[in-house]
Amino acid sequence: MTNATVLDQLYQTIAARKGADPSQSYTAKLFAKGRNKIAQKVGEEGVECVIAALSEGNDKLVSESADLFYHLLVLWAETGVKPEEIWAELAKREGISGLDEKAARTET
Repeated sequence: MTNATVLDQLYQTIAARKGADPSQSYTAKLFAKGRNKIAQKVGEEGVECVIAALSEGNDKLVSESADLFYHLLVLWAETGVKPEEIWAELAKREGISGLDEKAARTET
């Protein structure tokens, strides 16, 4: 599978790990550590993506991007955000100039 459906399926797998045994699942271990640790991991993976993009090549960027997506999905599951909410927000922005969209956000 090579489209965004894989993210929806991964999200479902991640959400199913809530309450699982942390000794048996890395995802369950993240949930057990809580929102702050999960958010920290998202930040770490974001930084690793930047480093890969600037100095480590595309293969490393692909790998780090996958890690970032995974940890972001864990954060969404922890906070109750559903992927369809993100997809709807992105769809809402489609066709809008990025500059106009950003200006609209800073006005509120």
